[in-house]
Amino acid sequence: MKTDWKPGTMIYPLPAVLVSCGTEEKSNLITVAWTGTICTNPAMCYISVRPERHSYAMIKDQMEFTINLTTESMARATDWCGVRSGKDHDKWKESGLTPEPGVKVSCPSVKESPLSIECRVKSIMSLGSHDMFIAEVLNVRADESLIDNGSGAFRLDKAGLLAYSHGHYFSLGEMIGKFGWSVKKPDKKK
Repeated sequence: MKTDWKPGTMIYPLPAVLVSCGTEEKSNLITVAWTGTICTNPAMCYISVRPERHSYAMIKDQMEFTINLTTESMARATDWCGVRSGKDHDKWKESGLTPEPGVKVSCPSVKESPLSIECRVKSIMSLGSHDMFIAEVLNVRADESLIDNGSGAFRLDKAGLLAYSHGHYFSLGEMIGKFGWSVKKPDKKK
């Protein structure tokens, strides 16, 4: 049996990402869980941010940001950057994270992140409590240690990614299948 609740955003788990914004001279980090993929070609994604957040103005002014995936080892810094304001704290210094210069954007990426996605804002949608920044992906920076030497595959499953679910952080668990495994025909034995 199910119980009815008031309307709410209960689509969990979500990625807990650190979004870097601003310029190399003046940048900030913001923890975001409202993020995702919008389109494959062109590669597009989004983040949703409350207009009163310190990073909001930086993103709107520069019209770019970098989404940095987070890991178990980054969990404390990820949470800390979500509960402290960049107007009162130097989040880079106080979280222990390291800024790296952007390649296609002015804002830095997080060195400790296994994957950083550099984005340029295409449009902003005011939705209520949050505004959605819809962005085109300009560049993806991948940790070389996660690239399989034999196949060239990017092994993001080995990164220890962090997820957010209803107010809590979790590490991702064991793989149970890959896309299409439910319909794959058994290998024929010779």
